[in-house]
Amino acid sequence: MNEGDMRQRLMVALDMPDARQALHLRDQLAEHVGWFKVGLRLFVAEGTALVRELLESHKVFLDLKFHDIPNTVAQAIESAGALGVQMVNVHAAGGSEMLKRASEAASAFPDMQLIAVTVLTSDNMPAQQAKLVAVERALLARDAGLHGVVCSVHEVESIKKACGDSFVTVTPGIRWGRQDVQDQKRVADPAMAVQQGSDYLVIGRPIIQAAMPVDAADEAVRMMLQGLD
Repeated sequence: MNEGDMRQRLMVALDMPDARQALHLRDQLAEHVGWFKVGLRLFVAEGTALVRELLESHKVFLDLKFHDIPNTVAQAIESAGALGVQMVNVHAAGGSEMLKRASEAASAFPDMQLIAVTVLTSDNMPAQQAKLVAVERALLARDAGLHGVVCSVHEVESIKKACGDSFVTVTPGIRWGRQDVQDQKRVADPAMAVQQGSDYLVIGRPIIQAAMPVDAADEAVRMMLQGLD
C-alpha cells in the first residue's frame, strides 16, 4: 500500500459548529484525506445540504448512531441511502431486530456500508469487559447482515477473529505524541491501529485543532504506513 491507499482509509471527523468552518477545513484537506465524518453536532446545525456539498468531492460517513424502534431506524437508513452517503451507522445496543431491519433497508443501496457501534471509546468499562461486549455486539451485527462495526483499536483483532477479515472495523480514539486524550478512554496511535487490522481510522481533534491540519493529516498517514512494517 502507498500513501494514496492510506488516505482512503483516513476519515476526518468534522466536529465543528457550522458549514463555513467545515468547508474551510474540507478545502484545506482536499487532497490529503479520502473521507469526512459528519456527526450529530454538525448535522443538527446544517442538515443534508452540507452533506451533499461534501459528497461532491469526498466520501462521507454519516455518524448519527441511530438507536430507536426497528421501523424508525429502517426509515432513517433509507433516508441516508437516498442522500448518497457511503457509510452510516446504528447502535448495536438496539438489538437484533433493529439491526436486521436496518440491514434490509440498506440492501437497496449497494454503495453504502452499514456499520454498528459496539462500545463507545469514551466508555470507561474495564478493557476486558469492553472487548467481550464489543465482540458480542459485532457478532450480532454480522449475523444481521451489517458490513462492520465501530470499535476501539483494542477490540479490532478479537472482532476480526470472531467475524472474519472482511468484516469492516472503523476505529475512533486515535491519538499520538503528546496529544490530550480528553474524553477518550481506549486510545491508540495510527500505526498501532493499522497493525491491529483497523480498516478505517476516524481522527477528529488531533487534525481539526492542529495549527496546521494538513501537516497533522500527513503525519497520520505516515504513521499508518509505519504500521505495515
